[in-house]
Amino acid sequence: MPDADPHAKPLSAQRAAPLSGRFSTPGDKAISHRALILGALAVGRTRIEGLLAAEDVLSTANALRALGAVVDLHEGGCDVHGLGINGLLAPATPLDFGNAGTGVRLMLGVLAPYRFISHLTGGPTLTRRPMQPLLDALAVTGMSVLESDDGHLPIAIQGPLAPAPIRYTMKAPSEQIKSALLLAGLASPGTTTIIEPVPTGDHTEKLLADFGAQISTVLDEAGAATITLVGLPELKPRRVIVPGDPSSAAYAIVAALIVPGSDLVIENVLINPNRTGLIDTLLEMGGDIAFINQREAGGEHVADLRVRSSRLRGVHVTADHAGAMLDDIPALAIAAAYADGSTMIEGIAALREQECDRLAVTAAGLAANGVECLEGRDQLLVKGVGAVPGGGQVDTHHDHRIAMSFLVLGLASKAPVTIDDARPIAASFPGFVTALSAVGASFSAG
Repeated sequence: MPDADPHAKPLSAQRAAPLSGRFSTPGDKAISHRALILGALAVGRTRIEGLLAAEDVLSTANALRALGAVVDLHEGGCDVHGLGINGLLAPATPLDFGNAGTGVRLMLGVLAPYRFISHLTGGPTLTRRPMQPLLDALAVTGMSVLESDDGHLPIAIQGPLAPAPIRYTMKAPSEQIKSALLLAGLASPGTTTIIEPVPTGDHTEKLLADFGAQISTVLDEAGAATITLVGLPELKPRRVIVPGDPSSAAYAIVAALIVPGSDLVIENVLINPNRTGLIDTLLEMGGDIAFINQREAGGEHVADLRVRSSRLRGVHVTADHAGAMLDDIPALAIAAAYADGSTMIEGIAALREQECDRLAVTAAGLAANGVECLEGRDQLLVKGVGAVPGGGQVDTHHDHRIAMSFLVLGLASKAPVTIDDARPIAASFPGFVTALSAVGASFSAG
C-alpha cells in the first residue's frame, strides 16, 4: 500500500450478529442531481424532498449557486429558486465539482448553449476521468471547447452565437451523454431529437416531463428509442420526491444475504427496471429478496425489500447485463465471494475509468482477503469460497464504492477486513456506517 495519508480514517468491519430491523435508504444520487438542475432552470421555487445530501450532490448545488440560482438546504431536502431557461448567470470563478462525475457531465450539457465562458474543474479522481466522448457529442450544439487537458478536466467551454436544434444518434449507450444533450436542448430553439439504438435510463426524461417540458419517446420495432424535446419551454417549479438509491441499498442487500441469520427490511428502494440489475442478479444467485409495499413516489416505482440470508450460487453475468449496473459491480463481487462456485462478470472495462480502476482495485481487495479471482481486460472471475477468510487491508484509492463494498465483505468474514480510509464514503452515503450499525453491523476504527 502507498504511504499512509496522515488524515486518513482507517475503518474495520468485523463479523456481525444477524442483521435485522429496518434500513433507511438515502435519496437516489442520479435523481438528486437532475432535480437540482431542473429546479434551477424552472421559474420559481422547487421543493425537493429526500435529496441526497452527500458530497457529490452538494457539488452540483454549489455550482448552481455560482450560476445565480438560490439553493436552500434544510432537513429532509432543499428549496431551489430557479432562474428559468437561459436565466443562468456567468460564474465569477471556475465551477469545482469535487469528484461528482454525474454533476459535471450534466452541467456541461446545461452550459453548452450559453454564450458566456464556463470553466469546470474537479478533484483528483474526477480529473482522471475522460470527458472527450461527451465533448464530441455536445459539439453538435455549436459549443466551443476553449480549454481541455486532452479531453479531461479542467475544461473551458463557450456556447454558440445562435444555438440550433440538436439532432444526434448515440454512438454508444450512455445515459449521462443523452441527458447532457437533452439539457442542452432546453436552451435551443426548435425540436431536439436524440436517437438511442440501445435505450438507457430515463430519469431525465421523466423529470423533464414532470417540470412541464414537451418531451416524448417512441420505440421502433428493433427497440431503438427516438426522443424528441421542444426547446425553450417555461419549466414550472415542482415538488419532487426523491426515492431511495438502489446503489446505496446494494450494500445492505448484500450484507443481509451473506451475514448468517439476517432478516432485514430495506426501505424506499427505487425499482425502476433500468436500475435493478444487481437485484435481478442476486435473485438469480438464489438470494431471498421479497418486494413489499410497492408504490409510486415522484413518478417512480419504489418498494421496500425484505432480505434474508441465503446460500448463493455463482452465475454468469453477460456484458449487456453488467453494463447496466456498473456502479454495483464491486458489491456484486462481494456477494460472489460468498457464493458456491464461480461468478464470471463480463464487459466491465468501463470500470477502469471511474473514480479509480475499480476492476483492478476490486480484484486486489478480494485477493488480499483470501478470495481467488482472475482479472481480465474487461472481465472478472470470482471463485466463491463460501466462507471468506478476511484479515486483509484494502486500499480504497479514494473510491466510495470500493470502501463500502469491502466493509460489507468484513461483516461475514472469519477475520476483520480493514479499509485504508473511510472518508470517501461521504461522496454518496455519509450515513453508511451509522445506518448499518443500527441494524447490527460491527465497525471499529482501524
